[in-house]
Amino acid sequence: MLLLAATRWFGTLCLALVTSSGPALADAPPASRLDTVMASGVLRACTTGDYKPYSFLRSDGGYEGIDIELTESLARSLGVKAQFVKTTWPNLLSDFNQQCDIAVGGVSTSLERQKHAAFSTPYLVDGKTPITRCDAVSRYPTLAALDQPSVRVIVNPGGTNEKFARQNLTHATVTVFPDNVTIFKEIVEGRADVMITDGSETLLQHKLNPSLCPVNPDQPLQYGEKAILLPRGDVVFQQYVDQWLHLARSTGEFQKIVDAWLK
Repeated sequence: MLLLAATRWFGTLCLALVTSSGPALADAPPASRLDTVMASGVLRACTTGDYKPYSFLRSDGGYEGIDIELTESLARSLGVKAQFVKTTWPNLLSDFNQQCDIAVGGVSTSLERQKHAAFSTPYLVDGKTPITRCDAVSRYPTLAALDQPSVRVIVNPGGTNEKFARQNLTHATVTVFPDNVTIFKEIVEGRADVMITDGSETLLQHKLNPSLCPVNPDQPLQYGEKAILLPRGDVVFQQYVDQWLHLARSTGEFQKIVDAWLK
């Protein structure tokens, strides 16, 4: 009798535990950013607006560039509107995590950024390349030639350009210039010798300022990639963005946008 009672008591206890834990086990997983974006009707994209050809804030308050057009395409695929949120390179990660669904605008992949966010599949390979006055290109054929005390290197603050210069140009004079839009004017007017930035930007700046020329743009000083910054841990949203990007490449939409800016 005692054994029978104990067995019944143990069975009742197990049933109670299963019943009490039932709702927790049945809880749905957290909503993906994909769901919240579609529910809100808005895709919030953090961008600096100071980095042609990827993202540029015009005087009328509108944005233009490769990443701006790509973001608008992504938003259309979701049936929502794109909303651009102004940020800066030093505040990119914090603003993204607090205010945005994605971050765009020529964002380079890096392990440091990967610690705080995720990346889409990279959409462009784009390494660091010097740009200088065309009559001075032959002076800077190598990183060693750039890393001399007499060379005045100018960089924009807070991004991978400054990080590259700090790590690799320990003998050159490195100056931080706060305005990434007018920074190339410093080289044109002789107040700086070189800027090291992504190869795609050097090609565009050569078109905008014919007196400036990239140095060996086909042989960049560092391998780099461009991608869309995404929330960390949200596999569903990341898979959607990657699939959209894959289809944009396959249909030719992606290349059409890029060629309009770089060719």
